[in-house]
Amino acid sequence: MTTVFIAGSISIMHLHDKVKMRIENVIASDFDVVVGDADGADTSIQDYLLQKGAKHVTVYCSGDQARNNLADWPVRNVYPDAARGSRAYFTAKDLEMARASDYGLMIWDCKSTGTLSNIIELLKYDKKSVVFVNKHKDFFNVSDSPGLESLLTFMSDHARIKAEEKISLSSRIASLRQKQYALRV
Repeated sequence: MTTVFIAGSISIMHLHDKVKMRIENVIASDFDVVVGDADGADTSIQDYLLQKGAKHVTVYCSGDQARNNLADWPVRNVYPDAARGSRAYFTAKDLEMARASDYGLMIWDCKSTGTLSNIIELLKYDKKSVVFVNKHKDFFNVSDSPGLESLLTFMSDHARIKAEEKISLSSRIASLRQKQYALRV
């Protein structure tokens, strides 16, 4: 069964109609969905999945209790070694969703390092993402490091600096490039 990791920026509270249509396609295809438990896009995604009667949904959370689980779907608890409440603590569930999925459907505000990190993590496992760039109201396919670099052109200089500080963006891109180059040789 195909599993889709659906996630997005915490700043995104409302799903664009184009995103809703993609989610409807996922449901109609009877794919499994993995989604996080955060506020913002995760909760909006859960709400839409609930409205559309999605049956194959698993909510991932760090620790014992999901912060949001609107339909009382099955929960996959992740127990990170990181300090409770830290960035690494909450990122652990995202890493597990990237491993468990076959594809990503990401909703990005052009600055969220969490969503960007999810896209990179999927690429690390040779998995593709369809990214809805909220500011441009359009989808972009990201299946390799050049696709990622093209996506990054939507970031402001300030957002790029923040991504460097928070997730070491340049080194993660370099690592992807090196891996993809090694696969071609």
